[in-house]
Amino acid sequence: MANYYELLGVSKGASEKEIRQAYRRLARQYHPDVNKGDESSEEKFKEINEAYGVLSDEGSRKKYDLYGENWRHVGEHGPSDRPGPYGGNYRWTSTSGGHDDIFANFRRHSGSPFSGGGVPFDELFNANRRQSRRPPPEHPMEITLEEAFYGATRSLRLDDGRNLEVKIPAGVDDGSKVHIGSGGSEGRDFNLIVSVMEHSRFRRDGRDLYIDVDLDVDDAVLGAEIVAPTLTGKVALTVPPNTPNERRFRLSGLGMPGLSNQGNRGDLFVTVKLRIPPDMTDEELDLFKKLRDMRSERSVFGDGATLRGP
Repeated sequence: MANYYELLGVSKGASEKEIRQAYRRLARQYHPDVNKGDESSEEKFKEINEAYGVLSDEGSRKKYDLYGENWRHVGEHGPSDRPGPYGGNYRWTSTSGGHDDIFANFRRHSGSPFSGGGVPFDELFNANRRQSRRPPPEHPMEITLEEAFYGATRSLRLDDGRNLEVKIPAGVDDGSKVHIGSGGSEGRDFNLIVSVMEHSRFRRDGRDLYIDVDLDVDDAVLGAEIVAPTLTGKVALTVPPNTPNERRFRLSGLGMPGLSNQGNRGDLFVTVKLRIPPDMTDEELDLFKKLRDMRSERSVFGDGATLRGP
């Protein structure tokens, strides 16, 4: 089995952020959608996901650092010569040496291991089973901002060879944990750890979205109606006269849906960035020069009076 750190190309002392960045870079490179029909890339993608699933979890990473590829077989009570029948690793020990002594201890504490009074025999085994129960395994899943907005359906290949179609609800954020139940079928429940990729235009903060929109200087001075993009289309935004650079406008209810209440959407914040018109004609440049000359003729005093030149 390949070393998980080497698979991700990070050192053993790498931070959580470095591991996440390495995973995202490699996941984009070897994603099956990018390398359709390439079985080696699909296998590499599976190994990268497995490595990230282990190293991104603090508990499993500690076990991996201590026990290497045998970390999955280490129970809560430490390693032993053989695994117990219920998934944990433990030994039966007796200072007196025989099965009779074990049952004698049961009788001293509970009267009879099979009768009322004290702790029932099967409950002692169930208690050990509960203690050795492992948390659900985790599988990383990377999605786009649009998929986080609308929700998505993805095909996932598990370590046991099963292919599952999983649904990611609308409103998930970076780092969201989505529990996938087994539905009574073969296999265990597991959690999807969602990573939302950065968008080329929108920035996200919780349920709110942020975007920058260019605004020509003349529109900023005179006022205008401009077009602002959203994740569902475009909307008209009225910019009042004398709008300064980097003024922010709030468009209510045009942000991300809530994870628990998808009708409760966040807001979209549009920041206008003043833009010098490209490729201006000589006539347009002359107009700007006239405007500058007109403004330079005036001087405004502190009392608000205006003095014009000769």
